[in-house]
Amino acid sequence: MSKPKILIQLDTDPHCSVFDAVVAVDAGVQHLLSYSGVEPSGVRDLVHGAMFTRGPGDLHHTAVFIGGSDVTAGERLLASVTAAFFGPLRVSVLLDSSGANTTAAAAVLSAARHQALPGALALVLAGTGPVGQRAARLLAGQGAVVRLASRRLSRATEVCDRLAQQIPGARWEPCETADAASTARAVQGAAVVLAAGTAGVELLPEALLNADGGLRVAVDLNAVPPAGIGGIEPQDRAVTRNGVVTYGALGVGTDKMRIHRAAVRRLFTRNDAVLDAEEILQIGREVLS
Repeated sequence: MSKPKILIQLDTDPHCSVFDAVVAVDAGVQHLLSYSGVEPSGVRDLVHGAMFTRGPGDLHHTAVFIGGSDVTAGERLLASVTAAFFGPLRVSVLLDSSGANTTAAAAVLSAARHQALPGALALVLAGTGPVGQRAARLLAGQGAVVRLASRRLSRATEVCDRLAQQIPGARWEPCETADAASTARAVQGAAVVLAAGTAGVELLPEALLNADGGLRVAVDLNAVPPAGIGGIEPQDRAVTRNGVVTYGALGVGTDKMRIHRAAVRRLFTRNDAVLDAEEILQIGREVLS
């Protein structure tokens, strides 16, 4: 008899994400063991509890999901989880803190439907946030020249320097969007714009949506009015506005949910998968094709 699918939810927040728990159940998880406020120091014993209770041939029925609102904290947990493995004793693990990996994958794949990414200039507004950083990383990995924007140039430069270490050979352009003038300069020449800012904050006014006529795709991941990119509606999905193909948060969200569920299911096909941004992008490519 096949073992039931057990997902161990490690969340860095004081309360585990209900959203992530519901998606896990919808993806076919039969037993969900949730732990909140998890620190790296507490990971090994939790992971060993998963590893030592089933034989190597049954470990693909157990998996770990890392969530919470802090992506950096989630990355530390991921490192601790993988460090606890040895030999054949390991389980598959998925990192999706703040939904950053699945959302970024869905956003990048949306843009790629309408614009070839290799060599294209892609502007990521609020690129220093969790989703922005993941989207920038994925765009660079697909060969785009990434212009990463922040209200402070020093912060954008810091993030670009760190991402450059993760994606060798990628081209990065840190930039500042502190006011209307600097925002107008940032969007010049971009073929793709992706807005990943705080809910309810307009990052790009509609008047600049295609100011130089070269913009092909705009993706706004903010579902709370006002839109992150002026003129885009949350439900937009390949809607042309001002000569630009637009996607809103709900338009992208449909694909994000499909990718999220597929990634959870993928955990139970083997016992040695480590699913981070690039692996989730590939899953999304397969699911949405």
